[in-house]
Amino acid sequence: MRSRFIILLSILMLLLSVNEARSQEYTDAYLWLEEIEGEKALNWVEDKNKAALAVLKAQPMFEETYQKVLEILNSDERIAYPQIRGKYIYNFWQDGNNERGIWRRTTLKEYLRPSPKWEILLDIDKLCQDEGELWVYQWAAGLYPDYSRYVVYLSRGGSDARVGREFDASSKQFVKDGFNLPEAKGYLSWKDPNTVYVQTDFGEGSLTESGYPRIAKRWKRGTPLSQAQTIFEGETTDVSARCYVINTPERQYEVIGRAMTFYTSHVYVIEDGRHIKLDIPEDADFGRFFKNQMLVRLKSDWTKGPRTYKQGSLISIDYDKYLQGDRTFTVIVEPNERSNIISFANTRNLFLVGMLNNVRTELYKYRFENGGWRREKVDVPELGTLSIIATDEQSDQYFVSYAGFLTPTSLYYVADGQNMQKVKSLPEFFDTNGLEVKQLETFSKDGTRVPYFLVQPKEMNTDGSNPTLLYGYGGFEISMIPYYSGVLGTAWLEKGGLYAIANIRGGGEFGPKWHQAALKENRQRAYDDFIAVAEDLIKRKITSPRHLGIMGGSNGGLLVGAVFTQRPELFNAVVCQVPLLDMRRYNKLLAGASWMAEYGNPDIPEEWAYIKKYSPYHNLFPDKKYPQVFFYTSTRDDRVHPGHARKMVAKMEDMGHKVYYYENMEGGHAAAVTNKQRALKEALTYTYLWMQLK
Repeated sequence: MRSRFIILLSILMLLLSVNEARSQEYTDAYLWLEEIEGEKALNWVEDKNKAALAVLKAQPMFEETYQKVLEILNSDERIAYPQIRGKYIYNFWQDGNNERGIWRRTTLKEYLRPSPKWEILLDIDKLCQDEGELWVYQWAAGLYPDYSRYVVYLSRGGSDARVGREFDASSKQFVKDGFNLPEAKGYLSWKDPNTVYVQTDFGEGSLTESGYPRIAKRWKRGTPLSQAQTIFEGETTDVSARCYVINTPERQYEVIGRAMTFYTSHVYVIEDGRHIKLDIPEDADFGRFFKNQMLVRLKSDWTKGPRTYKQGSLISIDYDKYLQGDRTFTVIVEPNERSNIISFANTRNLFLVGMLNNVRTELYKYRFENGGWRREKVDVPELGTLSIIATDEQSDQYFVSYAGFLTPTSLYYVADGQNMQKVKSLPEFFDTNGLEVKQLETFSKDGTRVPYFLVQPKEMNTDGSNPTLLYGYGGFEISMIPYYSGVLGTAWLEKGGLYAIANIRGGGEFGPKWHQAALKENRQRAYDDFIAVAEDLIKRKITSPRHLGIMGGSNGGLLVGAVFTQRPELFNAVVCQVPLLDMRRYNKLLAGASWMAEYGNPDIPEEWAYIKKYSPYHNLFPDKKYPQVFFYTSTRDDRVHPGHARKMVAKMEDMGHKVYYYENMEGGHAAAVTNKQRALKEALTYTYLWMQLK
């Protein structure tokens, strides 16, 4: 009898928890704002936009800031970043005459000249005019090795959903009845001129709960998409499934990837029509093939046979030997506690690895010779950021860039073993005299060391009066590193503002362990780290709550949302861009379900128990005093739903809190697609910051 009572009680408690979750979900008074293009919602957006613009545009500094930012964004002195494909250098360019942009190419010899002549392949502004659509160029995927054909991806208003159109680079025309994809979050991968792998929306049941394809097919030229042959199917609960081709000078590899979560996947190779599942950890990053070496980056320690390969390491094995059963990997890179691999790429004979060492970049080049890896450090300046920009798979030439907060970006060219040659450089868009960069650190709530960068005047008052902007992200293993921004310099630093970037947990500054330390139930650690940096800036009397502002976008929008609701007394300005905020429903909105490996599943009571403690939307109170937050989002953002920001604003205003809100009607997750839109976004942001923090 007692056991029966316990069972009935358990069922009752379960029903109560489910009903509680449902009531929290469906009693939300602002659900109507999730109707992205609902008439009532758009009228609300229009009213909020008008109110914010009326105040911010009326500030004396707005117009000057807008014009200066637009001049920088349209400047002919910007670097046209290269992409090496076959015998050409490709580039996508936007300026005052080409608002939507032009896709163009030139030869290497011409590109290395101060003012190269370009051959225009596709004029997006003209395409928009001809077709009556607001197209946004995303990228173009070429047919290896001569790149005579491409699939050009275009989206409406900058959304992640895109159409794909086959393009003939010789005739500069779209291919009639070619490989053309309907609008979806899908893409093609070339197998040969007449065959592609395709993943797209094939109709009902073909997408995952995250809105990405779960089915991959092989599509032959001249046949309708409906007749494409299914190669692989994932589950609806997966994030996505895809089949793609990796081409190297040695051979072609066909790969299937099934992403069960954002951080776990199964990888298969196709050999003689068979799908062979790779025996690697589910949380490992399957890298690429180089010299028939299969490369894998580990996210956790992996014991295979007698050896344990360390977390964060990049390892390799001969692919043919692997297929024959060999599992003896070679370690290429094994980072330490304060270093991490942030990028890698290859030329014909060089494998390039970008590293962070105590949040400072380093570049190494490796050669695979006589069955082993030989390493050489590339000599580059310190205290800046070195980035791999473009590599050539048919030769050993490549481009890298170097920049710092106060050092304009320079582009370097390396040709077949020669020294680096500076070929392009940005002008000094702002005056850096009297400014310096410091790398400081503080301790978080649990004693963890947290570094941060600070750009400040060499001589300044330490009386807490300095307007200071603190930026952070803290998620998805993304590292915050120095960069050069003419916009930041002109609109903020040159006028006396200080700028800080926090290297908090959740990011990738110190490898997978640093990221994993702030996952799911440990998310609060990222917020504690950010708060600790803010408190350190105040403790050092660099600034004070009256003059301290914070900014973040996307996951960084969630960061600043959580922090200002927890510690509103620390800040007087908050810029919250394209944010996640309603963490009760985030997994039901657009791509939100794909991020549950990062945040947890709010539909599971035990996980909602820790999520609700920081969910900004659920931690607003009418009797708390908050800074007057500036929220910025995009109607066309189909990654992070604009409903997050909309509902937060409506709820705050109904509680009596003043906010600013602006929603760009296009822009996707970047919140802007033209330089005019970007200039408006930046001018509104810095006008708001000066208004709040001066």
